[in-house]
Amino acid sequence: MSRARRPIRRLMLGVFLAGMLALLLYQLGLFAMVVWFNFRDPGITRVMHQTLRALRAENPDATLEVQWTPYAQIATSLKRAVVASEDTGFTEHDGVEWDAIRKAWKYNQRQADLGRDRRRGGSTITQQVAKNLFLSNERSYLRKGQELVLTYMIEAVMSKARILEIYLNVAQWGGNVFGAQAAARHYYRTDAGRLSNAQAARLAAMLPNPAYYDARGVTSYLRGRAATIQARMRQVDIP
Repeated sequence: MSRARRPIRRLMLGVFLAGMLALLLYQLGLFAMVVWFNFRDPGITRVMHQTLRALRAENPDATLEVQWTPYAQIATSLKRAVVASEDTGFTEHDGVEWDAIRKAWKYNQRQADLGRDRRRGGSTITQQVAKNLFLSNERSYLRKGQELVLTYMIEAVMSKARILEIYLNVAQWGGNVFGAQAAARHYYRTDAGRLSNAQAARLAAMLPNPAYYDARGVTSYLRGRAATIQARMRQVDIP
C-alpha cells in the first residue's frame, strides 16, 4: 500500500468507528427510554405526534382524544379481543413472529403484482408498541429493522401485562382517537372497563384501519370480522 493511501484508509476507518459509536449510543439511549416506560406511562407518542401534525395541517384547532387507563381498569373482553385479533401467540412468543412476517411479505408481493393496495403487516403487539412509542407509520426496511431491535428490548425489560397495557393505551382507534378509554367513550359512551364482548370485538376489528371505520361507520366486513373475533376470544391467553 502506498504511503499516500494510508491517511485515506485511516480517515475512512475513523469515520466508520465514529459512526458505529454514534449508533451504539443511540441504541443505548433507546434502551434507557424502554426502561423508563416500564415504570412511567408514556404521554404523547411518536405516532400521536405524527397524526396530530397531519390533522392540524387541515384544521389548526385539531386535538387528540386520549386518556391513560391502568391495565386493571380495562375490560378483560377488550384484552381478549385485541389478542385474538392482532396477536394470538402474544403470551408465548419473544416479540417477533417470523413465520407471520414471511407470510405477510409473500401476501404483499402478490398484492403488488396484482396492482392491489391492501397489505398485511405481520407485526406482533410488541412490535406495534415499539412503532407507536418510538417510530412512525412510515414503511421502510430501515424503520422495520429499528422496530425489531426495539421489540427485543421491550420484551427483555417489560412483562407481557405491561406491554399489553401500553398497547391498549396508545393504539389508534379513529382519526384522532387513541387508547381504549377514548375509544370506549367515542363509540359507546362508556368506560373501557365496561365494554361488552360484542363491543370489544368490534373495537378490535377496527384496529387495522381505524380512521377508515371512524369515518365510514360499521360496514358488513367489520361486522363479519367482529363476529369472528368474538368467537375466538375464549381461545386466547392474556397476561
